[in-house]
Amino acid sequence: MARPQGRDRGRDREERDSEFTEKLVHINRVAKVVKGGKRFGFAALVVVGDLKGRVGFGHGKAREVPEAIRKATEAAKRSLVRVPLRDARTLHHDSEGRHGAGKVVLRSAPAGTGIIAGGAMRAVFEMLGVHDVVAKSLGSTNPYNVVRATFDALKHQENPRAVAARRNKKVSEIVSRRRDGSAAGETAAEA
Repeated sequence: MARPQGRDRGRDREERDSEFTEKLVHINRVAKVVKGGKRFGFAALVVVGDLKGRVGFGHGKAREVPEAIRKATEAAKRSLVRVPLRDARTLHHDSEGRHGAGKVVLRSAPAGTGIIAGGAMRAVFEMLGVHDVVAKSLGSTNPYNVVRATFDALKHQENPRAVAARRNKKVSEIVSRRRDGSAAGETAAEA
């Protein structure tokens, strides 16, 4: 496949960038003390996603707010991860994530539940395209730690196809156990 040349290359990048939406999670004013006084700068935390299962976060620092947001957005687009979703609306299974003193618990939810999550986690789920999830943040309330802990939990998500392949079973066996909720009951009935 031929690579786009000249002006087309910029247009291709714009099309790729337009598929992502971004959300500013946190902005922080930071000060550097110098001989003449203080120099103020800004640090931004941004989450980007395509609302279809890909999401990333980035951190950027600059003297002006728009420049910090731009840097954070570029960093977020470089750190995208793909998360498998069930029915394109919720997570496949419950999971926990940690980063530093931050701990999060994510639970899949039935249709119509909505996003029950606080600030920084809500932004991640909205950009991911999740519509139904229950999440709780424990420990650190620092948005940087909460976002990183949420990404740690999302990295543990697996789809039933991967689990079935690893266990040499059929996908229907894995999914039926999830619906019943009683894997021990099935093994007792088989014996």
